[in-house]
Amino acid sequence: MENKKTDLHRVVVTAIIVKDGKFLIAQRSRDKKVFPGMWTVPGGGVELDDYVNTPKTTGDCWYFAIEQTLKREVFEEVGLEIDRIKYLLDLAFVRPDGIPVITLSFWCYWRSGEVRLNEENIDYKWVSLEEAKGYELLPGIWGELEMVDKIIGGQNPDEIEYRAI
Repeated sequence: MENKKTDLHRVVVTAIIVKDGKFLIAQRSRDKKVFPGMWTVPGGGVELDDYVNTPKTTGDCWYFAIEQTLKREVFEEVGLEIDRIKYLLDLAFVRPDGIPVITLSFWCYWRSGEVRLNEENIDYKWVSLEEAKGYELLPGIWGELEMVDKIIGGQNPDEIEYRAI
C-alpha cells in the first residue's frame, strides 16, 4: 500500500442478530470477489442516501444514520427487521484495492420477519456459538459471536475481551 495521507474511508456496518439464543449467519455468494462462499453476518456500506434525503435531526446534522444503514442492510440482505441495536466493536483494514475500511460491528435482536436472502448470500443458518465453529466463518466473526454470547449470558460487556480463533 502506498503511504499517503487520506481522510476518506469506506464505512461498513455489521449485525450479529440474536433470536431465541441463536445467531444468524449467512453464506456469501461464490461469485463474491472477497471471501466467496464463506459464512458471515449481515451488513454493508454506509451510503449517502441512508440519511441525506431524510429530515435533519438538528441544524445540519442527522442522528442515527449508522443505525438506519444497519436496518437497511439487514432488511436488504436477509429480509429481517431488527431491534435493540447495541455497539460491539470496530475493525479497520485496507482492501486489496487500497481503500481503507472502518467496520462498526453491532449486535441486536430479531424483531420480525422470515429470512429471505438476496443475491449476495446463498444460504443461512441460526446457530449456537458452539455450532458456529462448524462453519467456515470470515476471520474474526467467531470472536464477535463469542462476545455477544457472553453478553446475552449476563456477563458485563466491559469485562469481555475479544478473542480471535
